[in-house]
Amino acid sequence: MFLARLETIEHQFEDLEQRLTHPEVIRDQELYQKSRKEHAELAPLVQTFRRYRQVQKELEGSQALLQEEAEEELKALAREEIESLKGQAGALEEELRLLLLPKDPNDEKNVLLEIRAGTGGEEAALFVADLFRMYSRLAERHRWKVEVLSHSPSGMGGLKEIIASISGDRVYSRLKYESGVHRVQRVPVTESQGRIHTSAVTVAILPEAEEVDVQINPEELRIDVFRSSGPGGQSVNTTDSAVRVTHLPTGLVVSCQDEKSQHKNKAKALKVLRSRLLDLKQQEQHQQIAQERKTQVGTGDRSERIRTYNFPQSRITDHRIGFSYHGLKMEAALDGELDEIIQALTTHHRTLALQQA
Repeated sequence: MFLARLETIEHQFEDLEQRLTHPEVIRDQELYQKSRKEHAELAPLVQTFRRYRQVQKELEGSQALLQEEAEEELKALAREEIESLKGQAGALEEELRLLLLPKDPNDEKNVLLEIRAGTGGEEAALFVADLFRMYSRLAERHRWKVEVLSHSPSGMGGLKEIIASISGDRVYSRLKYESGVHRVQRVPVTESQGRIHTSAVTVAILPEAEEVDVQINPEELRIDVFRSSGPGGQSVNTTDSAVRVTHLPTGLVVSCQDEKSQHKNKAKALKVLRSRLLDLKQQEQHQQIAQERKTQVGTGDRSERIRTYNFPQSRITDHRIGFSYHGLKMEAALDGELDEIIQALTTHHRTLALQQA
């Protein structure tokens, strides 16, 4: 069954190769690009299958040599070769099973990153700023583009919340496991007696929705404009440029005041709203929850944490997989070097998917 499915896919791949050489397909750019994309998606699977088949062929040849009347020295070499080839075949088979897993349709998408202070007051707000810097530095390392869509500063230089778009190559596939409650343990700058406090911050990674993903009826929106304000309530500008968009059917509300232009603030607010509606739609499809975004961030309570940043012990621990960074590696992680932990999370979830397949 496993091999038959792979052979069927190989035939589809070969048909696509032939189709891409046909003049009528080349003339139809939409069809050509669609066929090219499908061909590129199948290529890693087909190439791995062909390597697997070649290893199996070599394995059969070495096993046949053992049945022949040959010198013992040659048979010893054949046995070594058989052990090596069995290892290669096993690794390739596991890789093939991973490649056959259903693709997450959102993996290629850009994302909206939403970070909000949970329990912990001003210290939580300061950690929101720290986490935003961490993800911004990660984005720089991968040459992704970060654009702040909305933010709400706190009194001591922290952030009550921040929403940003991150665009680039397969951003969602890399960041999707970052959603949840991030707990921080450290001595706050506001603590005069050196006591360690525990605070929590929620992170949500939402796939950025295109207009084709979510259709918004303008009649279902209430749009209010108001004057932008900064920390402490002082006026940022003298025009009513801030925008609040309410989606009446769901009650979702998005506000944006970072731009001086009402038009730009409205465009950014609609961008956030569209992604939240897509997230809500996907959650309903999977029957996970009735409340929008709860699966990602919970209530912001410390007990729901997915990761803890312990500054006194210089340790970051991801509780889902028991993975930890210590000392200088923790400092590097906070500076955006998260690839190792992201890869560990990806491997963990792939293993779970294989077990359930």
